[in-house]
Amino acid sequence: MDPAAGLAIGFDDIAAAARRLQGVAHRTPVLRSRSADERCGAQLFFKCENLQRMGAFKFRGAYNALAQFDTAQARAGAIAFSSGNHAQAVALAARLLGMRSVIVMPHDAPQAKLAATRGYQHGIDGSEVVLYDRYREDREALCRRLADERGMTMVPPFDDARVMAGQGSAALELIEDAGSLDALLVCVGGGGLISGCAVAAKHLLPGIAVHGVEPAAGNDVQQSLRAGRIVRIDTPDTIADGAQTQSCGPLTFAVMRALVGSVVTVSDAQLRATMRFMAERLKLVVEPTGCLAAAALLQGVLDLRGQRVGVILSGGNVDLARYATLLQA
Repeated sequence: MDPAAGLAIGFDDIAAAARRLQGVAHRTPVLRSRSADERCGAQLFFKCENLQRMGAFKFRGAYNALAQFDTAQARAGAIAFSSGNHAQAVALAARLLGMRSVIVMPHDAPQAKLAATRGYQHGIDGSEVVLYDRYREDREALCRRLADERGMTMVPPFDDARVMAGQGSAALELIEDAGSLDALLVCVGGGGLISGCAVAAKHLLPGIAVHGVEPAAGNDVQQSLRAGRIVRIDTPDTIADGAQTQSCGPLTFAVMRALVGSVVTVSDAQLRATMRFMAERLKLVVEPTGCLAAAALLQGVLDLRGQRVGVILSGGNVDLARYATLLQA
């Protein structure tokens, strides 16, 4: 029986997304680390989406969604809300596909992400960044109002079948390159990445265990799975800015409830320690959110000794000054 039967996406959607992305997205490397293996007593395979175009896995979902716009949608352009990585992804995908974009971003988003988003929009008439207060304003409501006013198509950051399918291509590539895995660890914000990855992984390796990792201050998905319903929380205070979501969506929740074995949490201190490990041992710049999955293993939250484990490093977009401060903390 298809493990994704009845869900928003199936493996065929992910395979189709991978074909659209071929030659456009980077096929990011899968790296090994003897130090990491020894520390965890497992064989770890790091899928380096921090080396993806615009610096994060988000490019996969954004491009897959925009590439399926019809002529009228492409003419009007795309609008999205994001704390940074989805913003850059939609702006870059729109530029590559020759359409305008409007991105709703929090005014306190990392400056590097704001600058990159505006850079991708440069020279595209009608493209702009609209700033809002993430602690006082409803970003989705603002985005929907602007979409209605301007006739643009909204591209959600996670609760969208096309976005979820695009993200799942990361796990498809990881398994193709690493071979059989016993477990897959994925960071969790709104659930788009882990949903797509879980569908791909469970299709290719039915016995694989899929684990999600959230920041301790923002464990809405962990709470939702325990309660059997979507739980909404206040905007979490965490250095993992890409996981400052208040809730997952109905599409991603259904996939996670069906296919994700567990969701665990890590602290900001554990994220900082993992960022240092990645810099020192793998020579990789990984943003705090990008370290969530790795931190669960490297900091001993999950014990997967003796197993072959895939780990998604989801992104590497972080202000260098802030990065240095976080490493020193």
